[in-house]
Amino acid sequence: MAKSMYKNTGRLSRFNLRRDRIRIPVWLLSLAVLTFVVALAFTDLYETAEDRQGIAETMKNPAMEAMVGKGYGLDNYTYGAIMANQMLLFTAIAVAIMSILFVVRHTREDEEGGRIELIRSLPTGRLANLNATVIVVCGVNVLFALIVGLGLYALGIESMDLEGSLLYGAALGVTGVFFAMVAAVFAQALENSRGAVGLSFAVLGVSYLIRAAGDVGDGVLSWFSPLGWVLGTEVYVNNYWWPIVLTIAAATVLTVLAFYLNAIRDLGSGFIPAKPGRKHASALLRGPIGLSFRIQRTGLIAWAIGIYVIGASYGSIFGDLESFLEEVEMMQELINPVESASLTDQFIPMLMSIMAMISTVPVLMSVLKLVGEERKERTEHLLSRAVSRTRLLAGSFVIAIVTSFAMLSLAGTGLWSAGTVVVEDELGFGKIYGAAMVYLPAMWVMIGVAVLLIGFAPRFTGLVWAYLCYSFIVVYLGNLLKFPSWMANLSPYGHIPQLPVDNMDYMKVSVLTIIAVVLTIAGFIGYRKRDMY
Repeated sequence: MAKSMYKNTGRLSRFNLRRDRIRIPVWLLSLAVLTFVVALAFTDLYETAEDRQGIAETMKNPAMEAMVGKGYGLDNYTYGAIMANQMLLFTAIAVAIMSILFVVRHTREDEEGGRIELIRSLPTGRLANLNATVIVVCGVNVLFALIVGLGLYALGIESMDLEGSLLYGAALGVTGVFFAMVAAVFAQALENSRGAVGLSFAVLGVSYLIRAAGDVGDGVLSWFSPLGWVLGTEVYVNNYWWPIVLTIAAATVLTVLAFYLNAIRDLGSGFIPAKPGRKHASALLRGPIGLSFRIQRTGLIAWAIGIYVIGASYGSIFGDLESFLEEVEMMQELINPVESASLTDQFIPMLMSIMAMISTVPVLMSVLKLVGEERKERTEHLLSRAVSRTRLLAGSFVIAIVTSFAMLSLAGTGLWSAGTVVVEDELGFGKIYGAAMVYLPAMWVMIGVAVLLIGFAPRFTGLVWAYLCYSFIVVYLGNLLKFPSWMANLSPYGHIPQLPVDNMDYMKVSVLTIIAVVLTIAGFIGYRKRDMY
C-alpha cells in the first residue's frame, strides 16, 4: 500500500525536469557565474594583506553585521573569509527564493490549475507528485552545491581550499533544501499558491531579521534562524560542518510533515481555510482596477512594509558612513567619489538604485498578475461580461503605476526617517525623496516592457525578470566588476541622474518616459488583438 502511494515518481520527476528545462539552467548558471565573478573581483580589489585588513575593520560595524552577518577570521582576513562574509548570505537567500518558487509551482500551483487532478486520474500514487518535486528540488540544490564548491576551488584563489569551497557550496545547497521544504509544508496548508509563496517568503524574511538582530547582539538569537545556521559554518576559516547537519535534520522534519499533510488532506483543499468573502461586492470591486487591487492587497501591504524597513536599515548606517567609506575600497569603487559632494550625498544614489530595483519587484508582480490569471482561465469570465480587454489590462497597469510611486516613496521615507536620527547635520527630506522619485521613469520602462510582453508574447513574460536581474548586476556591481559603460546603458536604471550628486537631467528622464509610453501603448494594442490562452 505504501509503495503504491509513490507509483510513477520517476516519470513525474522527469516530467518536472522537462517543464523547467530552461528555468533551472538559467537559475544555476546565473548564480554560479555571479559567485565566480565576484570571487575573482575580490582578488583585484584587495591585492595586499593591508587592504584585506582594512575591510576587516569595517566588519566590526553593527550595520555591516546586520546586513551580511557577524564577521569571522578578521585577525588574518583572507580572500576566502571575505568571500564568505560578503557573499554567502545573499547568495543563500537567492537559492532559497529559487527553491520556494520551484516547489510551489509544481505543487499548489499545479493543483490550482487542475493539473494534479489530471495526473491523479492516471496510474500515479497519491504522494508521487510531491515526492517527485522533492527529489528534483533536492537534486538541483545538490548539483548547484557541487558546481559552486568545485568551481570556487578550481579558481585557484589563495585560501579557498577544497574543503572550504565544498562547505561553501553545501551551505547554499542545504539552505535551498530547507526553504523548499518550508514551501512544501505551506503548499499543503494553504488553498492557493499566492498564500504559499507569500508565507514562505515571510519565513525567509523573518529568518533574516532574527539573524540580523542576533548578529548585532550576543549571537544567541542567530541560532534560531536557518540563515544563522548557514553563517555558523564559518566557511574558509573554521569550516564547521555540523550546522549543515542541523539544517538537513530540520529540513527532514519539514519533509515528513509535508508528506503527512499531503496524505491526509483532500485534493484542492488546505488546512488553513480561505476567509469567506462578502455576500455583496463593495464599490471597489465593481471594476477591473478594484478587483486587481483586491487580489494583490495582502502582498502589496507586505512589500510596502518590507521596502520601508529596508530603507530604514540603510538609513541607519549613515551615522558611521564617513569612516566606513574611507576604509572600504570596494565602496569607493561603487560610488565613484566626487570631491564637491559629501560622502553621505555620494552614498545616497547607490542606495537608491538598489532600493529602486528592489521596489520594481512588486511593481512587476502587479502587472504580470494578469498573465497568471489568464493562464488559470479566470480572465475569460471577466471578458465574457461588459469588460473590454483594454479595461482589464488597464486595471493591472494602473495598480503597477500606483505601486511604483508608493514603493519609492516608502523607500525614500524609510531612508530619511532612520538617517535623520543618526546624522548630526540636517538630512533634508526633499533631497532624499527627490533621489528616490527620479527612478520612476526607469520603473515605468520596466512596466512598459512587461506590458509589451503581455500583449505580444505572454509565454515569455519571465524575460522581464531576467532583464531586472541584469540591471541589478550592471548598475550596482558594474564599477566593481569593471564592466564597460555600454552594458549599464542597456538598462533604464543606468540612465537615471545620480541625485543629489548630479544635476537633474530632464532630457534623459523625458526620453525614458516616452519609451515607457510607447512600449505600453504597443502592449495594449497587442493585447487587444492576440488570442487568449
